[in-house]
Amino acid sequence: MKSRELNNLGIPKGPSMEIAVDAVRRASQSGLDRSQLSEAIAGVVASPQDKIGDPLWGTLAQSLKTVFESQAAFIARQEPAAWKQWGTDLEHEAVCQMMNACKLPITVAGALMPDAHVGYGLPIGGVLATKDAVIPYAVGVDIACRMKLTVLDLPVKTLETKQDKLRNAIERETQFGIGASFKHKRQHEVMDADWSVSPVTREHKDKAWKQLGTSGSGNHFVEFGTLTLDQDDLGLEKGVYLALLSHSGSRGTGAAVCSHYSELAKQMHPELPKELLNLAWLGLDTTEGQEYWNAMNLMGQYAAANHACIHREIAKNLGVEVLLDIENHHNFAWREVHNGEELIVHRKGATPAGTGTLGIIPGSMGTPGYIVRGRGVAESLMSASHGAGRRMSRTTAMKKFRWQDVKKFLDARGVTLMSAGLDEVPMAYKDIDQVMAAQSDLVDKIARFDPKLVKMANAGERPED
Repeated sequence: MKSRELNNLGIPKGPSMEIAVDAVRRASQSGLDRSQLSEAIAGVVASPQDKIGDPLWGTLAQSLKTVFESQAAFIARQEPAAWKQWGTDLEHEAVCQMMNACKLPITVAGALMPDAHVGYGLPIGGVLATKDAVIPYAVGVDIACRMKLTVLDLPVKTLETKQDKLRNAIERETQFGIGASFKHKRQHEVMDADWSVSPVTREHKDKAWKQLGTSGSGNHFVEFGTLTLDQDDLGLEKGVYLALLSHSGSRGTGAAVCSHYSELAKQMHPELPKELLNLAWLGLDTTEGQEYWNAMNLMGQYAAANHACIHREIAKNLGVEVLLDIENHHNFAWREVHNGEELIVHRKGATPAGTGTLGIIPGSMGTPGYIVRGRGVAESLMSASHGAGRRMSRTTAMKKFRWQDVKKFLDARGVTLMSAGLDEVPMAYKDIDQVMAAQSDLVDKIARFDPKLVKMANAGERPED
């Protein structure tokens, strides 16, 4: 019997399914036909407690009894954990996802950023603080996705007079798309770290090394532009500078870590109703929880190394010095103290914004982004948006827009697009300045970045995050 047939008979996915498949195999060898097998399994599902001692079905019965007792045991909080929303006109489903997350027994507090839109389990732009537990899908598929900006010692006019040189540097020093990798591996000390902290990272180490310094797909990019400082700050005098900005994360290995531990979490919490299943958690006092936590932190180091390689190699290609280096990440979970209590703060598509903390909040390929300094607002769990946020789905954008219209938009703003998909055009995103206005109490803008030469994955590439 196939897993789908067993599932239709009431066997849940996970450990019970594996036990059922083995029991069916043994029962078939003992002479039971398909009809008899179906009848026997239905009987175990209907009353597992009566089959506990059965030599053939006992193990399955015990597994099902545990699962069914757990399912019956789930009790949502009587009152959802407190949370606050920034911004208006957010997707109803995204708001519902935030409300659902605050029903979890492990949740302590939450916040929803003005760039919010629907995600898996927790919405993109969602911030969730939990007690002694981590939720893989509340971290996200692209673990430790991050932004990095460097100001290069080049005149701004290089963007016009030597654009081919800048274009060549991007093309040579990073790769885009799913599966993108380097034939000759980049070198970085992150590959000397302990990759045996999880069976997933151990298995994917060589793949991760080949992808080190690559940029992925979807909304990931590398772009040159201008950074405008209206007053002296960041160790620079006020003025306009040439800057390099990148956005990418932990590539295929991070996605594999998320997939593996999300499934484990679901198996460990079969009691969760359908609307909460993607919020299944791992206790940090469990082996699985510690494995995921260590793998997540390794992916944080790896994502940082990814960007370090991109910026290092491009600066080397151009033969220039770096005048300023700023970075921050999202899609991560941090141990932080809030209201005197140590919590696990998940920021899925949200930027850390503690008092004085520097962050980068981009717009789109044709709109500005901002360097910000956090104001440490407690109600936001010291967070801010991680970008403008999508205002329509990728599918809708692909149907609605045409490249000739996009080109007019970009030309009017002096933006040269090397490659991208229609699902990433500026019109598919919210107005970045409206988003920034909605969170003016969370961060202070200190510099503006305007993209001028943009590279993303070719059209047709599916996103990883």
